[in-house]
Amino acid sequence: MRAVDLIHKKKNGEPLSQAEIAFLVEGYCRGDIPDYQMSAWAMAVYFRGMTAEETAALTLAMAESGDEIDLSPIRGIKTDKHSTGGVGDKTTLIIGPLVAACGVPVAKMSGRGLGHTGGTIDKLEAIRGFQTELTRERFFAQVNEIGLAVIGQSGNITPADKKLYALRDVTATVESIPLIASSVMSKKIAAGADAIVLDVKVGSGAFMKTVDEAEALAGAMVDIGTQVGRQTSAIISDMDQPLGYAIGNALEVQEAIDTLRGQGPQDLTALCIALSAQMVVLSGQASDMESAESMLRERLESGAALDKFRAFVAAQGGDPAIADQPDLLPQAPVLIEVAALQEGWVQRIDAEQLGIAAMQLGAGRATKDAAIDHAVGLVLRRKVGDKVAAGETIAILHARSEGEANRLIVEHVQNAYTISTEEPGLSPLLLSVVTGKGVQRYS
Repeated sequence: MRAVDLIHKKKNGEPLSQAEIAFLVEGYCRGDIPDYQMSAWAMAVYFRGMTAEETAALTLAMAESGDEIDLSPIRGIKTDKHSTGGVGDKTTLIIGPLVAACGVPVAKMSGRGLGHTGGTIDKLEAIRGFQTELTRERFFAQVNEIGLAVIGQSGNITPADKKLYALRDVTATVESIPLIASSVMSKKIAAGADAIVLDVKVGSGAFMKTVDEAEALAGAMVDIGTQVGRQTSAIISDMDQPLGYAIGNALEVQEAIDTLRGQGPQDLTALCIALSAQMVVLSGQASDMESAESMLRERLESGAALDKFRAFVAAQGGDPAIADQPDLLPQAPVLIEVAALQEGWVQRIDAEQLGIAAMQLGAGRATKDAAIDHAVGLVLRRKVGDKVAAGETIAILHARSEGEANRLIVEHVQNAYTISTEEPGLSPLLLSVVTGKGVQRYS
């Protein structure tokens, strides 16, 4: 078997066998297949695509290239959730305790952020003392004891994916649905969950810009999960404006706590309930979405979800008092109000631009090794559909100093807002559900 023959075959639009794909992945990991040949194959995939069987084979080959977590010591059907990313996306901090409070074990590995704001691990490390590294034995024991653990990704999970993604990033082949889908799912499969729920974002603050693209990606990932025997579903959700109001690590932890108290933003709460309901049904704890949602809302109202959050934080060395005293979280010393430039209705918010503003304040990483300031970020005061007067506050910057919250960042936030004299029509947050049976759009 030769790499050049497989490149030629894919260039002609012919499907590769599982053995041929394994040959490419294993050879590339060993260094036997050079970057230039793998680049040529990735470009052929970009133009010719892959069948569902090929994509599943690529996913498994990458999952098997490094450590695979066997979650069998954990009782019950283990669930996991993945988001394709977005501005203000703190759903894991809410969904983990909420689903665990329903008796569904959540054993999750999460990553750090590069760009806008921190990842889930960065947000958790805003909690004083919180440990994101546990031994495997302690990880299993904690999920058995309290139903929830979230740790940083192992350094040797899917090394083939890391290597291939770095290559795609510099060869203009990132935007290939089979390659994106296999990249995401290889990590989820290697992490060992029995059931996987995906939150696929679409809009200005997301990688996928149209609903059709998002549904195609979700369908590819659900197909992979089905092919390899994992129960998988996906929700397509809007990211044309930030999720919730807080952008920045400690600020997002505080908003997550508010949501677990039943006092969170409507959009954030609705998305967390929808994703959690999928997890509860796939685990067998509820027979349908309606009963799952009813169960979840009861856990919020009774305080059981917040109690689970306290237990989770304490189990991983953090200070559980933050659940009742969120001012124990890191606080930025300087608050700067950003004023609307004109009167009218908020017509549009460029979520990506607000994410960039948060990163400039220090809430995210411009480079892989950059340090994160957990205290900084911004909190929106107006969102799409809200009426605003000229000079009224639309957002508050949380900064380390007045110099860091400079005029350029203020103007950047102002320019992210489109204010019009006409009241806008509001786009729905939840757009569609993708399962093995196909796509069902919310009415």
